[in-house]
Amino acid sequence: MTLTIHQETYPFTAIIGQETMKTAILLNLVNPKLGGVLIKGEKGTAKSTAVRAASELLDDLHVVNLPVSATEDRVVGTLDIEHAIRHGEKKFDPGLLAQADGHILYVDEINLLDDQIVDVLLDAAASGINTVEREGISHSHPARFILVGTMNPEEGDLRPQLLDRFALSVEVAGEKKIEERVEVIERRLAFEADPATFHDRFRSEQEQLRAKILQARELLPALKPSQEILQKAAEIAIALQVDGHRSDITMIKTALTLAALEGSSQAELEHLSRAAVLAMPHRLKKSPFEHQTGTTEKVLQVLREVGALSS
Repeated sequence: MTLTIHQETYPFTAIIGQETMKTAILLNLVNPKLGGVLIKGEKGTAKSTAVRAASELLDDLHVVNLPVSATEDRVVGTLDIEHAIRHGEKKFDPGLLAQADGHILYVDEINLLDDQIVDVLLDAAASGINTVEREGISHSHPARFILVGTMNPEEGDLRPQLLDRFALSVEVAGEKKIEERVEVIERRLAFEADPATFHDRFRSEQEQLRAKILQARELLPALKPSQEILQKAAEIAIALQVDGHRSDITMIKTALTLAALEGSSQAELEHLSRAAVLAMPHRLKKSPFEHQTGTTEKVLQVLREVGALSS
């Protein structure tokens, strides 16, 4: 089976650099139960492009956009109370969470979203179910989606309680090498000039990446963490002084998914180290003006101290 190509969407494999962001997105495609990803970075760093491009990698995968101005009813759906009173039956008008079931739910500028709606999103993402209750009447439906939030930290941050609910967090920045910036420009101009030819140029790479994701999905259920990996994850979490156990569990899930994505038969310490860099920085206690780069450095330092990173 071949990929369905939408020529208005930039190919995922044509994106220059941003390897950490692309890996975080791919991990969620392999394991939709991982818990989503928060992408932080300045404007114009391919955050939105990468999210939309990811939907091209799998059949019947769509991106449902949740605008910052969305009301809670628009997000969760509404129950028609008047209809219930008159006819004695429930009438539910689905919201964005219902549309996103089985797809990617994308929230640009998620830090500007009302906290109450972010809570609703994260509750549904964690449970896979959206429940609406009005006037003693309730309705539930599946809401299994991959949550991807993007934000510019200069416009404000998310509350720590909400940050912790994202499985992974990455920070992106513009390319610093002249050759790579030139390649970004050339590819974008080529895409805009002739999308069909541009897609043909990357068709083989897209097909290969799609096959890699599908293979990883088949491999993942068979992977189990070793006692060494479990103990090292606990050691890392304790050393970083994070609250609760969600971070440990996420590290293990991420390490297993990384191993599957790379075709490994088991998760190694190297997978766990890379998983920690994706899963831990946004969970650390930090000073009000501390950048995520600083928290990533803390994670790397602890990984070296516990012997999970050689250099």
